[in-house]
Amino acid sequence: MRVVRTHDDLSDAARPETRAVVMTMGALHEGHLALVRRAREVAEQVLVTIFVNPLQFNDPVDFERYPRALEADCALLASEGVDLVYAPEAKDLYPDGEPMITVSAGRIGEVLEGAHRPGHFDGMLTVVLKLLVLADSDVALFGEKDAQQLIAIRRMCRDFNVPVEIAGVPTVREPDGLALSSRNRFLTADEREHAVSLSSALLEGVARAQQGDTADGVLAAGYDVLARADGVVLDYLAVVDPASCESVANDYRGEVIIAVAAKVGSTRLIDNMHATIKGGRP
Repeated sequence: MRVVRTHDDLSDAARPETRAVVMTMGALHEGHLALVRRAREVAEQVLVTIFVNPLQFNDPVDFERYPRALEADCALLASEGVDLVYAPEAKDLYPDGEPMITVSAGRIGEVLEGAHRPGHFDGMLTVVLKLLVLADSDVALFGEKDAQQLIAIRRMCRDFNVPVEIAGVPTVREPDGLALSSRNRFLTADEREHAVSLSSALLEGVARAQQGDTADGVLAAGYDVLARADGVVLDYLAVVDPASCESVANDYRGEVIIAVAAKVGSTRLIDNMHATIKGGRP
């Protein structure tokens, strides 16, 4: 496995007929490795990027707190047979400091995570577009746990005619249902138990949808679970259109994403699950 730190070295790296890229901010876990394994299945060469992007943090404390473990991350990636790691410094991606021209997430960047983290999706899309150009890959793989991120990236590539396939990979979970996240390491033992309420609320919502309930009924079921959870401060619970992230009306029928975000102790977590709203429940 080769580790490169500049885009010049990345450009010089040999590229076979097909290349897949997995973009990360490091602090890798089994969820990231699931992306790597899927990448290995679809391309001859697997490139992983590791970069904690300052543009997508609206809280400087959160940026500084974000875990960084490059040596351990590279050891994990080598064990998975990754071919190439690009781990640049900020000065390599942003040689003139904060870029003058950035990508706007539009309406997608104003709802759910965008409403709670102003500018986050603009910063995320800006670095993803840069990395898509630098990576010169055929396919880029992203986790479905960050559903709004995946929606925004797909829309950006469609709107800008970016010739890269954007593939989603299902969320990896602990046996009790908690979605894997680099932030889980900040949870205390008690907080870890409380955090399971997020996936429990989503599962209850999915079950209600399967039983024929409406969007309002799905939300009510999730709220009921979260209301009984200790130490969980809810940011939002929403039933949204998977193409736009807009909340759906109660008479909506079709595929939806049930999304949740909450603070458990001092750690903010997000999660989501897909469901189908059929309606018709008496």
